[in-house]
Amino acid sequence: MKTDILPDLLRTAEGQEADAILRACVHCGFCTATCPTYQLLGDELDGPRGRIYQIKAVLEGQAPTRITQLHLDRCLTCRACETTCPSGVRYARLADIGRHYVEERVARPWYERVLRQVLVHVLPFPARTRPLIRLAQGFRPLLPRGLRAKLPQRRPSHPWPALAGRRRMLALAGCVQSVATPQTNVAAARVLSRLGIDLVEVPEAGCCGALAYHLNERDAGLDAMRRNIDAWWPEIEAGCEAIVVTASGCGTMVKEYAEVLAHDPRYAEKAARVASLARDPAEILAQEDLSGLGSLGRGRRVAFHSPCSLQHGQQLKLVVEPILARLGFVPTPVPDGHLCCGSAGTYSITQPRLSAQLKTRKLEALASGTPDVIATANIGCQLQLGSDAEVSVVHWLELLDANEAQTND
Repeated sequence: MKTDILPDLLRTAEGQEADAILRACVHCGFCTATCPTYQLLGDELDGPRGRIYQIKAVLEGQAPTRITQLHLDRCLTCRACETTCPSGVRYARLADIGRHYVEERVARPWYERVLRQVLVHVLPFPARTRPLIRLAQGFRPLLPRGLRAKLPQRRPSHPWPALAGRRRMLALAGCVQSVATPQTNVAAARVLSRLGIDLVEVPEAGCCGALAYHLNERDAGLDAMRRNIDAWWPEIEAGCEAIVVTASGCGTMVKEYAEVLAHDPRYAEKAARVASLARDPAEILAQEDLSGLGSLGRGRRVAFHSPCSLQHGQQLKLVVEPILARLGFVPTPVPDGHLCCGSAGTYSITQPRLSAQLKTRKLEALASGTPDVIATANIGCQLQLGSDAEVSVVHWLELLDANEAQTND
């Protein structure tokens, strides 16, 4: 694709990056076939190719409008287009650059500004979200049905296993996940402990930074990334093997620390080291001898929803399902498994109508194989699907820990 980026912008690192991404696009349109919003709306401007043209236009000097902003907002950043693209166009990175550029030039309505500020300044902080969630759970019977469905259930979790001075890995405690589904990291720690691995959370680490960064609050997002790097660095210097991120959305972000902080002279090298250590739990378990875990599934049918951040962001396809099969579970078929469930970070909050349509489609696909349970690998997807699913929706690591508990009872 021929480009004519504004000269002042082209002198910046982001301008040069955007120019290179745009030039890689051959506007073939293959991406539209796998774009969830294009499938729903049938509008070229709500597909990857149309959004690329809009970003190109504003970077070349065309004044962005509120309409431009709306089309970019409707993008889930699910990255299905990147998986489909034969030219390797890094669409998600271009979307981040384009959105930020438009955000600086187009004023949002006041209610959108307020909502985004609440999301940025509340959700990434467990100390702020915990009392709100606990209060809402206490008044669950009195809440409107829609809000009640979105509220996570209070569920007990097993104790964190004692450290035994063995192989050592770090765990990202996360933000909302640590409050909404604290059992997820506990399950990871218990499963890894049975494999001879100590999993450790560093209290000073927190949100991966994705929420703020993708809502164009870049400084807040970058500060969160730097804080995590500082918190993890002593453990990294001490020789920890990996940073295990049980929420695949956060895992995608941590793996991109090197790219996002590449021009930070103080953190670029450390960010690259952190990114190289980041692992999804499936990457760990796929390389371990799981025979000691036994046949946990006993034929239980599991519909695995592969989050976009896992299969498209991290390019980890068909990694979890074989692990479940090795442990005696029966993965059920999921039609159109490449499509997004509509969670997409804060998308279910900022774009509720489109998100609800995508959720309905995804639940129909997951239920088509008559599973006993639905499993996923990301907190957002878990809460999104769990609000309307007819069977339980859990993080797939919980299946391993729950069956371990049954075995020991």
